[in-house]
Amino acid sequence: MSSLADSVTITTSNVRGQRHWLLDASIRVVKKPVGLVSALVIGVLVAAALSAPYVAPFDPIAISIETFQAPNTTYFFGTDDLGRDMFSRILHGSRISLYVGFLAVCLGSLGGALVGLISGFAGGWIDMVIQRIVDAVLAFPGIVLAMSLVAVLGTSTTNALLAIAIVIIPFQSRVVRGAVLSVKQNVYIEAAQTIGATPQRIMFRHVLPNVVAPILILISASLGNAILIEAGLSFLGLSTQPPEPSWGLMLSGTGRRYMEEAPWLAIFPGLAIAITVLAFNLLGDVIRDVLDPRLRGT
Repeated sequence: MSSLADSVTITTSNVRGQRHWLLDASIRVVKKPVGLVSALVIGVLVAAALSAPYVAPFDPIAISIETFQAPNTTYFFGTDDLGRDMFSRILHGSRISLYVGFLAVCLGSLGGALVGLISGFAGGWIDMVIQRIVDAVLAFPGIVLAMSLVAVLGTSTTNALLAIAIVIIPFQSRVVRGAVLSVKQNVYIEAAQTIGATPQRIMFRHVLPNVVAPILILISASLGNAILIEAGLSFLGLSTQPPEPSWGLMLSGTGRRYMEEAPWLAIFPGLAIAITVLAFNLLGDVIRDVLDPRLRGT
């Protein structure tokens, strides 16, 4: 019995000693050139989104007579068919994309981690029922499921955010469940059960801290996809509604109608989406390489 108690004590000490692993992982991420560049790009995007009301030179929804102005020293990205400044609109559009992306991924990851944790730890019929529901949801392509949910919930940015979060949950839960099944095989879990620890304490005190790395990898990998889905929903008119600026909405509206006459109306929103998604995807790859023990030596 004392050896089992010692095992739990050692495990608890190890978990406490891992509190600084996140800082160490962050340092390793920025030491990689791709990680550093991606982090800088994302930092600039976040700073631009937060400061958009103060640094945007014009009101993003203000109409003027200077329509279809090509990019110049006054209008850096030109103007659209209503004379609205494209640079200001793209700055404000970043607020919507990052807000929806970050919050949807946080909600989806939280829900997915909870579902995967319960499914993997409980096992038996509970695991079977949860996994069959997850299988049914995963049968639908992400964008199709998001479109269906928005159609049921109603067209708005908030409902698009909730739809994207729901799309993320089954993917996250499946990976977390696999990690939990692996952690359950460790000796310290058996030791904790033997000394009378409650299932809730074992699940959240001993299992959850040891599956944080996969959860962080999933979060970093999901951000770019969430922003892309939001842009797709906006493009289809199922998310942000005019006159609010949204990158996908800019592409589907004036960008698509006037692509030949005023190509900058499609080029700049498209570049904003591409650069943002690429930066998050590259950062996610670096975080995966740093946190995955199988890839640390590569």
